[in-house]
Amino acid sequence: VEALLKDKEKLTKILLYHVVSGNVMAKDVVKLKTAKTVQGSSVKITVKDGKVMVDNANVVKTDIAASNGVIHVIDSVIIPK
Repeated sequence: VEALLKDKEKLTKILLYHVVSGNVMAKDVVKLKTAKTVQGSSVKITVKDGKVMVDNANVVKTDIAASNGVIHVIDSVIIPK
């Protein structure tokens, strides 16, 4: 974590990899296979047995309204390739 905090460019890429433009609600996410992130890469979206994963992270809470969009909570940090 300390090394990452010193590398602002890498930290920014990781943070932006967690953001998708627009208000994408859970009902829309489950229809997608991928989503392009603000960082520029795409995340893989899978739905199995009613559970949604983004890359290798499980979506644990959905559709949290924020002033600038919608938040979906995942259970781990995802890293761009």
